[in-house]
Parts: sequence; structure tokens; C-alpha cells
Amino acid sequence: MPNIPVTTWSLEQTAPTDLLPAEPPEGDVKIHRAEVPSPEFSRYLYASVGGDIHWIDRLSWTYAQWREHLERPGVETWVAYDRGTPAGYVELAPQDDGVVEIAYFGLIPAFRGKRIGGHLLSYGAARAWDLADRWPGLTDTKRVWLHTCSKDGEHAMGNYQRRGFQLFDTKVEEEAEAPTPGPWPGAYPA
Repeated sequence: MPNIPVTTWSLEQTAPTDLLPAEPPEGDVKIHRAEVPSPEFSRYLYASVGGDIHWIDRLSWTYAQWREHLERPGVETWVAYDRGTPAGYVELAPQDDGVVEIAYFGLIPAFRGKRIGGHLLSYGAARAWDLADRWPGLTDTKRVWLHTCSKDGEHAMGNYQRRGFQLFDTKVEEEAEAPTPGPWPGAYPA
């Protein structure tokens, strides 16, 4: 397969006051933290949200790799539910010196376009800013950052910027073009 250019943008907030929350969506949407580290559930979320936007880096992880990652102090998964059904998630991963990465964020395709994404991102960013309150021993958050790329959903960058994230780096690299993996083989049309 040929190579394609992929642009990666890195964005950040440097103070809790940078966060510009979205209005909650109408209906029965709730956000809960998955407090029990569950490789099965986390892999389900990862594959279901990222299957049509080329999330592949964790598909080869073993159960032990998932467990090790999820049991790191401060790693949190916050899940949005629409009428009791998982709709998407945000994963927080603390780094050194009070930096928290929004490592993964997105919605399952059936739940996109329903105003859940802005609300979930707002909630996840707020939880990144107060992460140390839930994890004794972690440094207070001084910076929250994330990255998105040209393979992500068409509304991703706009959502991040509307929530107050500011661009601080842009990179363009060539990657091998590959079909979307889907949450299982053949889930999405070629």
C-alpha cells in the first residue's frame, strides 16, 4: 500500500481556567469512572471507538500489557453512557511534573453527532485537572495535553479548540496507508 501524509497536532491547557465546558447533551447521558481496571472493557472501548479511525497501536497488546497499563497510579477511564449504553470514553494518563495526557478520547460511531463528545471532553479535561485529588502522591496538575491527527474524526480538532485547548506543535509524517481495522474484522465497509 502507498504512503500517505499524516498531520499530528498537539494541544494543551496550562491552567484549569483554560477549560471552556460544553453544554451537556439532552437526554439521559451520564459519565462514570471505570474504577475497576478491566483489560476486556478497555480493549472493547479502544477497538469500538477507534476502529474506523485507524487506532491500531494497542490492538496487539496482551492481556498483561493492558492490565499493567490500567493499574498504573493515576490512569483513569471515564465512560459516557447514553441510556445505559457505553457511548465513548476518555483515558487520562499522568506523566512527570504534574502533566496529564488525555491519551485517548472518542465516541463509538453510532453516538457521534449527538453532542456527547463536547460534554465528555469537558468532563475528562476537568478530571485531568483534579486528578491528584483522587490519587494521593501525584503532583497537582499543571498542564493537560493531547494530540490528534488527520486520520481522526473530522470534528476532533474543532472540539478540542472549543474546549480551550491551544495548539503547541504540528508534525507531518509519512505512514503506510492501511484499511481501518474496525472493532472486529469486516465491521466497516472497505
